[in-house]
Amino acid sequence: MSLVLDPAAQDLLFREARTANTFTDEPVTDEQVQAIYDLVKFGPTSMNQSPLRITLVRSPEARERLVQHLAEGNQKKTAAAPLVAILSADNEFHEELPELFPHFPQAKDAFFAERSVRESNAGLNAALQAAYFIIGIRAAGLAAGPMTGLDFEGVRKEFLDDDHTPLMVVNIGKPGPDAWFPRSPRLAYDEVVTTV
Repeated sequence: MSLVLDPAAQDLLFREARTANTFTDEPVTDEQVQAIYDLVKFGPTSMNQSPLRITLVRSPEARERLVQHLAEGNQKKTAAAPLVAILSADNEFHEELPELFPHFPQAKDAFFAERSVRESNAGLNAALQAAYFIIGIRAAGLAAGPMTGLDFEGVRKEFLDDDHTPLMVVNIGKPGPDAWFPRSPRLAYDEVVTTV
C-alpha cells in the first residue's frame, strides 16, 4: 500500500528534511509563523489539552539573553538564526479546558486539580505539539533546528514563569550554507514494530 500524501510532500516533511545548523538572513515573518500555527493547531492532544506555548525571540537583547543559557555548541547557530522560538508546556492548560473540551467542561476539575497531574500531561502533550510545530515549519518551506542542549531552569527564569516548563529551543529559517550534517541511520521497521 502506498501513502496518499504526494511523494514530494513526503520528502519535504520527512525524507529530505533535516535539522538545520545554519540559516540565511532571510527573515521569518509573523505571518509565516501564524500560518504554521494555524495548520498545526489541529494536531491531536489528549482531551484537546493544547498546552504548547511558543515564545518568539526577535529582539537582539532577548537573543543575547537566550544565547547565554544554551550549550556552547548551540550558541552560534542561535545567535545567527533569523527567528528563534522557545517551546514550553503550560502547566495551567486546564484553565482553557471548558472552551477546548466543551462536551465535558468538568474535566478541568475532575482530572486536573493536582499540579503533578497537570505537569505530566502538559509535558507529554506539549511535546506532541512541538513535533507538529517542526513539521509545520517544514511545510512552510523553512528549516527547523530544534535543540535541548540548554539550561532549562535558566531559560524558564529568563523568559517564562513558574507555570511554564521549557521543552526546547527551535531555530527557524531558510537553510544556509552547509546546513546539514550527514543523515544519521534509522531503525528498521522490524526493530521498532512488534505484533502481538
